[in-house]
Amino acid sequence: MRRFTLHLLAVAVLGLGSAVYAQSNNPDDKKDDKQDLRQDRKDLKNDRKDIRSDKQDLAKDRADRNKDARDVRQDRRDLSNDLADRNKDARDLGHDQHDLTKDRADLRDDREDCKEGNKGDCKDIAKDKKDIANDRKDIGNDKKDLRTDNRDIRNDKKELYNDRKDLRADNRDIRQDKQDLHADRKDVRKDKKDIKHDRRDLRRDRHGK
Repeated sequence: MRRFTLHLLAVAVLGLGSAVYAQSNNPDDKKDDKQDLRQDRKDLKNDRKDIRSDKQDLAKDRADRNKDARDVRQDRRDLSNDLADRNKDARDLGHDQHDLTKDRADLRDDREDCKEGNKGDCKDIAKDKKDIANDRKDIGNDKKDLRTDNRDIRNDKKELYNDRKDLRADNRDIRQDKQDLHADRKDVRKDKKDIKHDRRDLRRDRHGK
């Protein structure tokens, strides 16, 4: 009975060894492992290419972000300057209107004095009319400057809005680039791990282990 049991055990061990040997020396396994290795190397190459592309995109988006940030700062300075110009021109208009009112009052006084026989005031009438004409010309120029200032302010606000919008878009692109770069680096680590496993499987197939 003991001899029969030992015989069965020996047969089982030999059968198992033969199966393992046959499996480890199966040409299909070697072929599959080689194909897996080639595919993983190809994936690694593509992922490294993606990483280079992601870095280029990230650098470009950062450059765009920096440019748009500079544009925003410049737009703010332009807006501030145009607001200051508008305020100055508004003050100039107020002064010129005040001068016009004063020169008109002087003209009325000189006319009345001229009627009363004051020859000096009669001579001043021509000067008053000339001052009034200059005041009106200055007021016209001030109003024109104000219209230009208000148009510049509207354009500055529009450009500032657009540049801020571009800046927000750049920051979104940068966040997306970082996520893509992180994902591709993760894929590279996985590809390297897969290649390591494929090489190990291939060695086992070659050495029958």
